[in-house]
Amino acid sequence: MSQPGGSSGDDGGTGDGGDDQEESSSSKLNVEDALTSFREQWQRELEISPKRDLNKSNKPVNIETIEEELSIENKAKKLFLKGIEYEQNGELYDAIRFYKRAVQLVPDIEFRLYESTKPKAREKFEKDEKTIVFDCEPPDDDVKGEEEIEDGNLIVKLSRVLVKNQRVCCPRFEQSSTHISALPMEIVLYILRWVVSPDLDFRSLEMFSAVCRGFFISARDPEIWRLACVRVWGVNCGDFEPIYRSWRDMYLQRPRLRYNGCYISKNTYIRHGENSFQDQFYRPWHLVEYFRYLRFFPEGRVLMLTSTDDAQSCVNLLKSRHPRNPNILIGYYRLHENRVTLVLKKQEIRSNNNVYRKKRKEVVHDSGEQTFHVVSAMSDFSIKLVHLFSRLFRRSSRYRRT
Repeated sequence: MSQPGGSSGDDGGTGDGGDDQEESSSSKLNVEDALTSFREQWQRELEISPKRDLNKSNKPVNIETIEEELSIENKAKKLFLKGIEYEQNGELYDAIRFYKRAVQLVPDIEFRLYESTKPKAREKFEKDEKTIVFDCEPPDDDVKGEEEIEDGNLIVKLSRVLVKNQRVCCPRFEQSSTHISALPMEIVLYILRWVVSPDLDFRSLEMFSAVCRGFFISARDPEIWRLACVRVWGVNCGDFEPIYRSWRDMYLQRPRLRYNGCYISKNTYIRHGENSFQDQFYRPWHLVEYFRYLRFFPEGRVLMLTSTDDAQSCVNLLKSRHPRNPNILIGYYRLHENRVTLVLKKQEIRSNNNVYRKKRKEVVHDSGEQTFHVVSAMSDFSIKLVHLFSRLFRRSSRYRRT
C-alpha cells in the first residue's frame, strides 16, 4: 500500500515543477513579443518622420552640388591653362577668349590655380635642406687657431645655405600675409643699417642675429660694422688691418665708449666737523659720499650730473639729449686712443620776471660762465674717472661786463 502511495506523491511533485517552467517560458515570450513590437513601432515612426525624409533628400543633393562645383572649377582650370598656352605661342586674341570663359565660370580661377601649383614654403625649405652638402675642408693658409677656423667655416657654411635656398629665412608656419623671407638680402641689410646707425644699438642687432642662420649672416655684414667704427672714432678710425680680423672684431676689441647706459663714479672725501662748545678736545670728522653720472651720445654730446642721490632717481634724468634739470652739465667729448677729453658748461638759467617798477633798472646777478675740463682714462672697456681735484681737472670762469 505504501509503494503506490509514494509513487503517486512523486508524480504530484513533478507535475507542479512542470507548471512553473511553463509559466516562466510564457513570461519570457511575452517580454520578447513586447520588445519586438516596440522596435517595429519605433522604426515606423522614424520612417514616417519628416526629418528623415529631409536628410535623405539633402544628402544626394549636397553630393551632386559639390561634384558640379568641382567639375566647373576643373573646366575653368583647363580653359585658363589653354589660354596660357595660346599666350605663350603669341596668339593673344585666342588667349583672351579662353581667359574670359574661365573667369566667367570661376571669377578667382587665377588665384586658385596659383595656390594649387605653388609649393609650400616649409616643404621647399626642407627639400633644399636635404640636398645641401657642406665643404668642411679647412683653409690651407693663415691658420691662427682652431677657434678662428671653426668660426670661419661656420660663416662659409651658412652663406652656402643661404645661396642654396635663395632667401634670408624660411617661415616656420604658413603665413596669410607677406613674410620677411620674401625680402631680398639687400633690403634686409638696408633696414639693419637704419636700426643700428642712429644710436649704435648693437644689442638689438645681436638679438636679431640669434633668431636664425640667415639673420646671423645678415648681422655680420662688414658695411654695418664699418659705419659703426667710423661713427665712434671718426677721422682716427683707420683700417682694421693688420691688428684686427674684421670691422666687427675692431669694434669689439678696440677701447671705446658705451652708449646704452651711463657711467657712475662713487666719490668720497673726509671733512672736518665743528668742535663742541662743551668739549674743546673732541674734533669730529665726516665722511661725505656723492656720485658723478656721465652719459655719452654717439654724436659727441655728453651730460654730467653730480648728486648725492642714488642711481634710481638720477639715471632717468640723463635719458634726453636736452635735459631740463639745470644741475646737469652739457658739453662735448673727444676720444683719442684710450683717453677721453670732456668740456662741460653749466646751463644758463633765464628768469621769467618781466614786470619791473617804473624808472628802475633790472638787478642782474651774473655768476659768470663756468667751463669744466675733464680727462678720463679707459681701461678694460670701462672708464676710470680721475679725481677731479687733480691736475687733470681745470675750471675756468669768465664774467660778463654789466
